Amino acid sequence: MTDQTDQTVHIDIKDDLIAIRRHLHEYPELGFKEFETTKYLRDQLQSHGITVLDTALETGLVAEIKGDNPGPRIALRADIDGLPVCERSGVDRPSKNEGVMHACGHDIHMSGLLAAAFWLAEHSNRIRGSVVILFQPAEETSEGAQHVIAADALGHLDAIVGTHNNPDYKPGQIAVGEEPMMAGCVRFRVTFNADGTHGAYPEAGTGPMEAMASTILALQGIVSRNVSPFRPVVLSVTQVQGGDVWNVIPAHAGFMGTIRYFYQDDGDLVARRFREVVESTAAAYGITADIVYDTVAGPLVSDAHLAQVVARDVPDYAELAPIKPSMAGEDFYNYGELAPMVFAFIGSNGQPGRHGLHNPEFVALDGAIKPAAEFYANAALRLGDEWSHR
Repeated sequence: MTDQTDQTVHIDIKDDLIAIRRHLHEYPELGFKEFETTKYLRDQLQSHGITVLDTALETGLVAEIKGDNPGPRIALRADIDGLPVCERSGVDRPSKNEGVMHACGHDIHMSGLLAAAFWLAEHSNRIRGSVVILFQPAEETSEGAQHVIAADALGHLDAIVGTHNNPDYKPGQIAVGEEPMMAGCVRFRVTFNADGTHGAYPEAGTGPMEAMASTILALQGIVSRNVSPFRPVVLSVTQVQGGDVWNVIPAHAGFMGTIRYFYQDDGDLVARRFREVVESTAAAYGITADIVYDTVAGPLVSDAHLAQVVARDVPDYAELAPIKPSMAGEDFYNYGELAPMVFAFIGSNGQPGRHGLHNPEFVALDGAIKPAAEFYANAALRLGDEWSHR
């Protein structure tokens, strides 16, 4: 792997990196169970002379490449877990772990970051300060980033860089900027508590079914009547439950679902109206409601200055594409607690008829590895230079 004569990093992705990607794709593991994946990544890093740090993490790992010049600590993060999906992608080397698949393309993330780490280790004279390599577990559970933070696995950071492959873009396209990229994500559950009764004598109880149905319908008006149509928000009820027997009105019924939003003030508004609708509807039916309202992820928005800094280099090695915001959530936003962050979409397919993330037929193309690796390496070096000229 060699860089060219200018200051931009260009990385040749040779057959050994393709083989690494194929191996990772064949052996996906679920969140917090990525033991073999972690061992494999550790072996790859150490075989290139990269120091793996001791941390309290059972899966996932942190490594560090120290430069020859003083400067900041810049972290590069890739997630490593797969999904409980049975693969039907048709690729030559599909998953060998039955019922588990890299249906979100984290094998691309890992191989891209490995390629960048190998290059940086060979060119430590270009690094100001040090580059921290984070292979994060359990992104799909939305708990991995917080787990890394709680374990104090990273120490002090001056900035952190993340990516996600995106099949809506072609390989060679990268989207990075200061606009919202991925949505804030809420998981909610509502349970109505009433007095059950015989189905033939509804007047003897205060059944919850009507309250549940009325509430589900009323919730649909929150977005359409409270949020600007120019600010995307989604509220979806995805599961309902209530009753076990055909002739008994149950004492409890409820539903679950999710809310997605790009701006925190919209998230706050929907949270307030959600509680008002549920509690007032329950009261109107003379029953009570329990609400569980969990923020799984906040909106993912890059630090504006860092986004501008790293975006300037992208046209030297890839096509800088406009951001197409995704309603999916991403726990990378948690690292904003530690340091300014910047995030990019890396094109991974872009072909007509492509399948999206989490689909059993999802395919990420090998051509995504090179721009991913180059984004990681160039961002690390550029942010180091920027820090030194503050």
